[in-house]
Amino acid sequence: SKLFLLTGIPGQEGVHPWISIPFCLVYVISIVGNSVILFIIKTDLNLHKPMYIFLSMLAVTDLGLSISTITPTTLGIFLFNSREISLDACFAQLFFIHSLQCIESSVLLLMAFDRFIAICNPLRYASILTLPRIAKMGLVCVLRGVAVILPLPFLLKQFRYCRSNVLSHSYCLHQDVMKLACSDIRVNYIYGLFITFFTVGLDSLLILLSYVMILKTVLSITSHTECLRALNTCVSHLCAVLLFYTPQMGLPVIHRFGNSSSHLLQILLSYIALLVPPLMNPIVYRVKTKHLRARIIRVLVK
Repeated sequence: SKLFLLTGIPGQEGVHPWISIPFCLVYVISIVGNSVILFIIKTDLNLHKPMYIFLSMLAVTDLGLSISTITPTTLGIFLFNSREISLDACFAQLFFIHSLQCIESSVLLLMAFDRFIAICNPLRYASILTLPRIAKMGLVCVLRGVAVILPLPFLLKQFRYCRSNVLSHSYCLHQDVMKLACSDIRVNYIYGLFITFFTVGLDSLLILLSYVMILKTVLSITSHTECLRALNTCVSHLCAVLLFYTPQMGLPVIHRFGNSSSHLLQILLSYIALLVPPLMNPIVYRVKTKHLRARIIRVLVK
């Protein structure tokens, strides 16, 4: 078969038009929220600092993730019940989704490094995080995301698909497409595990390490107020980390140990993993970052 069939939420086909309403809302809020953050950071020279540059990288990645997940397929299924997708379009979509997730993971690691330098080595902060260095770090994030995911579409293209051509989500994911192949998928399986450990696994470990060091430094500060102020600068980043990594860690566990009853949970968790970070990151940063909040209010009042 030269086509895959996408699935919305199984068993809920009758209410798909209603389900499209929250999806549309999530999409609009994600696009507007991240665009506002980019606009504010670009136009306010006081926000041209490492922390906000990393935040704008996160916003660009979130915009890409929202657009590549929702626009081509998800809204098509829920609004118009158009389930068919060609193999090439499917491989292109999974490439963008997975590489943007890898890039987001890298950006969250850079943001942890930023907080680590700001708290543990504040005197050298400006000399370590210079603009050219930040640009190089951003480029490395993009190159790593693209390089590790690029083999996937080519590996999948080699397979014959003679089993059912029905995918279990409203967008294409590697592990989902791989299961439909009637060829030997061991290479894809092993490479998929390697990607998980090399990106999400390694990044989350390094983020944890940064926070252990940050906590060690903060607890050595004698002033209680200073201690709280230092920790407060990390709250929004910690929220972003939890929003991104919790469903990422939960999905493989459900894939491995879940039974048929957890299939719906698996689908819901995969929607949460892809749609919630782009929706919540702008809200979290707006609420927790004083300068950003003040600047947004000023623009709205104008």
